[in-house]
Amino acid sequence: MATVCSPHTISRAAVSSSSVKYSPSQSQLQFRSHFPNRRHDSSSLHITAPNPRAATKGRVLCSQNPNPNPTPTRRPDYVPNRISDPNYVRIFDTTLRDGEQSPGASLTSKEKLDIARQLAKLGVDIIEAGFPAASKDDFEAVKTIAKEVGNFVDKDGYVPVICGLSRCNEKDIKTAWEAVKYAKRPRIHTFIATSPIHMEHKLRKTKEQVIEIARSMVSYARSLGCEDVEFSPEDAGRSEKEFLYQILGEVIKAGATTLNIPDTVGITVPNEFGQLIADIKANTPGIDNVIISTHCQNDLGLSTANTLAGASRGARQVEVTINGIGERAGNASLEEVVMTLNCRGEQVFGGLYTGINPKHIYITSKMVSEYTGMHVQPHKAIVGSNAFAHESGIHQDGMLKDKRTYEIISPEDIGYDRSNEAGIVLGKLSGRHAVKKQLEQLGYELDDVQLETVFWRFKGVAEQKKRVTDADLRALVSDEVFQPEVVWKLHDLQVTCGTLGLSTATVKLIDADGREHIACSVGTGPVDSAYKAVDLIVKEPVTLVEYSMNGVTEGIDAIATTRVVIRVENSDMVAGEISQRTFSGIGAGMDIVVSSVKAYIGALNKMLGFKERFPQEIPPESAERTPVSA
Repeated sequence: MATVCSPHTISRAAVSSSSVKYSPSQSQLQFRSHFPNRRHDSSSLHITAPNPRAATKGRVLCSQNPNPNPTPTRRPDYVPNRISDPNYVRIFDTTLRDGEQSPGASLTSKEKLDIARQLAKLGVDIIEAGFPAASKDDFEAVKTIAKEVGNFVDKDGYVPVICGLSRCNEKDIKTAWEAVKYAKRPRIHTFIATSPIHMEHKLRKTKEQVIEIARSMVSYARSLGCEDVEFSPEDAGRSEKEFLYQILGEVIKAGATTLNIPDTVGITVPNEFGQLIADIKANTPGIDNVIISTHCQNDLGLSTANTLAGASRGARQVEVTINGIGERAGNASLEEVVMTLNCRGEQVFGGLYTGINPKHIYITSKMVSEYTGMHVQPHKAIVGSNAFAHESGIHQDGMLKDKRTYEIISPEDIGYDRSNEAGIVLGKLSGRHAVKKQLEQLGYELDDVQLETVFWRFKGVAEQKKRVTDADLRALVSDEVFQPEVVWKLHDLQVTCGTLGLSTATVKLIDADGREHIACSVGTGPVDSAYKAVDLIVKEPVTLVEYSMNGVTEGIDAIATTRVVIRVENSDMVAGEISQRTFSGIGAGMDIVVSSVKAYIGALNKMLGFKERFPQEIPPESAERTPVSA
């Protein structure tokens, strides 16, 4: 057993006890998890649920919807360049590609596979699984998703298209094909910039050169055997329309099946972007032989509105992300676009609909939030914790009389129940069967090992508070299941703090081989001293970039959940440069310091997992992955 004691080592933005904000959230949403059954990973979370993939128009019971009982409609058979039902809108989810470009949203290969499986349960038409040429990890993740998720065909014939992004060069396109070709429905998505500022300053190429590159690379993608090729003119929102008509016409002749029109910098407004789609539809040669798609960034907060404007003017594929995450201000939010079409599609959008089963929206949002470590803002539309909360007395009075007075969407429509319908109240006398049944009601199906771990965590909480809520159970499951592979595990923690002297922490960690390591340190507060003690054991130079905490329920006895984001420091890099790769971690516990240390160790485990698999990829960001903005 290795023991180390030192008063101070690695400098970091101090996290003192006074800086810890413990603010219980208001209304906590319940959710049902729905993963397809895992066939190979016995350590993963299993979820059972009714089959959602038979697409229906599934109109939400909106307060203004005159047809609360619509006739179910099957998802149209998939043909790359056409849709048999002119009102059907394909959902292209790019959470795993554009979404992962959000700062602090690094995902492991296992987490990407989990999210891809959940997206399939949600019913998305196309999953953009990543940018295979960006790194070895991205390539392997896309390849695994293509094999696992891209071949899971349900009884209705649904299987998602698995897409890989590439720049317009042969190396990228060949790499993308090698990753996605294992899917039943593979797609290559290639792009090149077309705006004057990008062509002049980034590409340094003429219009004629750009057209030739786009045409030849789409043709090359088709020559590999890929029958589903998407082309994007990057920064189309600032491109000359006549040039767009010309280059889009050429890639259609070269074999493109989907034309994606990205507002890469989020500069357009709804009527402007809608008109752009209409003009492209009216003036591009051969446009009737392809699908028009939208990809709207949220720099001006208009991504959802622009996406819907594009759909109303002829686009039949929309590119979106869960929770709207993505580069800079993010992307159009899947849940906002889908629920708008579900609620107002008949009256406002001429009957447009999607194949999404909205009852899986909340759990998908929760999973992405937990895995990326990016909290959803409380007032976020559809999935925010305040989305169905009512505090005003006038509103509460209306809700008690008729929920439709202040809710246009029922929370149950997105998979969130307001109350425990089974009437089970969990406490310290509850047994495994009761806990298991309650978890199943929430949608979780844990294996025996996971159930045993969660049960004993539950018993520990139940000893300290009278009633364990569904929110508490969700936090415990997240803390035990939504975690990276264990390299280090917290065994014991003791802190001394207050106004009489420096805070002191003693930490005992268990490594992957089961060996114990102990260290102690002092700091400006209990969290700071505990983190420094962990650093003495782990010996990995990192910077604490972000720290946040909240209570999952009301009351002084609430479970605390903590999120941290760390950045890798590379002492071997010249000129003291710091890698921009960041890693997030979450932790939960009755003790806020324990919760904080668990989150920190979770982030370190995620970072170490990347470092062990790809030792050359953690140093400079430019060397380990190539960000793209198409």
